[in-house]
Amino acid sequence: MKRILALLLTLAMVFSLAACSKDEKKTDNPTSAPATTDAPAASTSALDKEITLTLWDIATEGDGNRPAYDKALADLKEKYPKVTITETVTENNAYKTKIKSAIGANELPDIFFTWAGAFLGDFVDAGKVHCLDDHLKKYIDNGEMTEAQLGNSTYNGKHYGVPTTYNIVTLFANMDILAKVGYDHIPKNMTELNDCCEKLLAQNIIPFGCAGKTDDTWCVTEYLEPIIEKTIGASALKGIMTFGDTWNNPGVASSVDLLQDMIKKNYFDPDGIALGNEEVKQNFMAGKYAFYQNGSWNCGDFSNAEKVKFTVKAGEFPVVDESKGKLGMLIGGPSDTIAVSEGPNAEAAAEYAVEFGRLICHYGYLEGSGLPAWKVWGDTSSVKPLVQDVAAICANAVDYVLFGDNAMPADKATIYLEYVQGVYGGTYNGQQFIDGLKADIG
Repeated sequence: MKRILALLLTLAMVFSLAACSKDEKKTDNPTSAPATTDAPAASTSALDKEITLTLWDIATEGDGNRPAYDKALADLKEKYPKVTITETVTENNAYKTKIKSAIGANELPDIFFTWAGAFLGDFVDAGKVHCLDDHLKKYIDNGEMTEAQLGNSTYNGKHYGVPTTYNIVTLFANMDILAKVGYDHIPKNMTELNDCCEKLLAQNIIPFGCAGKTDDTWCVTEYLEPIIEKTIGASALKGIMTFGDTWNNPGVASSVDLLQDMIKKNYFDPDGIALGNEEVKQNFMAGKYAFYQNGSWNCGDFSNAEKVKFTVKAGEFPVVDESKGKLGMLIGGPSDTIAVSEGPNAEAAAEYAVEFGRLICHYGYLEGSGLPAWKVWGDTSSVKPLVQDVAAICANAVDYVLFGDNAMPADKATIYLEYVQGVYGGTYNGQQFIDGLKADIG
């Protein structure tokens, strides 16, 4: 079903891109187009009354999604002048701890960013999240949103989240640097990748950058999970991440060993273990690394000619075991979600959240921070070529596996991330990694 979901999403995105003409008139006020988004009469909208809503999210300054959030908030401020939004922004990993603590203390904000899958599912099971069926229905009925796109935030047949954009783990390459070692393409297999890395090192160029700070352990998963997937296959990894299959898999162990071997060969920046993601990202943008593997939400920043003075292309990590792994097996899919907490402001917050999520999707797609989970509208001529590169990768997708710390329940995800941190720091080799996770998770 996940594979079908991914293919439906990809086809919807590709067809919408093909249908949109560059000559199409630009929508200056996307909150009123298409027609179904016209503001309801004052007597029927809770947002035409004086109300203050609290919002928590992870769209920090410098984050690829920040421009989309700012534009969405500005549009809704114009449309609903009586609504006051009190926004609190928290860094990614710290946010996960914060939002879980808020659930336990019954201190959730009215509207909050979350990840779909098991992460949001835990909150739904706790009875803390407001059902959005009534507010999403008109968008489903007119085709702006589909049940398939809502799949990862649907529990027991009810919808509890507004998907914004979706992303995949993407291997970004500095093509100017690769040209120096004779490569006009991103390495297609492990033989090419190793050859490329050795040639880069011979010219004192660091192949990869990866953040290793504890709060940014998710960055390490952006390397480890694609390696595992290209070793044991998407179905096997999905079984472990989503359905609770055992971690006692020799292919997982060999994947850990491969990553650590690359680290020992100095394919990774040795200073990365002490750096945060923003520092590593800026290093790539400054031309320090040949490769940076992270989310496709970075496409917008990497397409900024004022900040990036070289050609960037998007690809995917090569296949490791060709008997099980294939190109097109991707990490990611619909995950970024806006949700609403139960409480006295739930109905007003739900109305706002659905429009907010739709606008984040619209502006995020135009800015290059994600692929569209909603039907595309308006002038799309500004969509960056790098985003189109990622769209082409998705068009050839074989299967998707949701990001591990989103796919797994919160308690298991925490344990998993602790072991991943140990992999990057050299505490656990492959066998120790799977033995530990088997003992602590199953």
